[in-house]
Amino acid sequence: MKRGILAVLAVFFTFQILDYLIHGVILMDSYAATPHLWRSEQEMNYWLMSLFGLVFSALFVILYARLAADKGTGKGLTYGLLMGLMMGFSMGFGSYLVMPITCTIAWAWFLGTVVEMTVAGLWLGLIVRECKEEPVQKETEGETA
Repeated sequence: MKRGILAVLAVFFTFQILDYLIHGVILMDSYAATPHLWRSEQEMNYWLMSLFGLVFSALFVILYARLAADKGTGKGLTYGLLMGLMMGFSMGFGSYLVMPITCTIAWAWFLGTVVEMTVAGLWLGLIVRECKEEPVQKETEGETA
C-alpha cells in the first residue's frame, strides 16, 4: 500500500514538473501565438487540473500494478513508453486533426507525452515491485514450538 501511494505521488509530481517545462516554458511562445485556441489564465481551473492529474496518476499506477507481469525497471520503462506512444499519438496528432493547432504544438504534445510517460514508467519500475512471499517453514519431527 505504501509503495502504491509513493508511486502515485512520484508519477503525479513527474507529470506536474514535466508539464510545467513543456507547456509553461518550451511551448509558451507557441501558445502565445495562438491565443484564440486557449482559455485565459483567469478561466483556467488549476485546482481541477491538479485533481485530474492526481486521478490520472493513480490510474496509470493501478494499470501497471494490476496488469504488468514481472514488474521491474525494464517493464516499467516499456509500459511507460507504450503508454506514451499510445497517448501521444492521440494527444498530439489526434488533436492536430480536429483543432487548428500548429504542427509544432502537435509534435511537442506527442514527444512530451512520450517523455512524461516513459519517465513515469521508470518510477513505477523502481517503486512497484513484486511482493515475494516468505517461504513457509515446515516443522520437523522432534522440534518443539
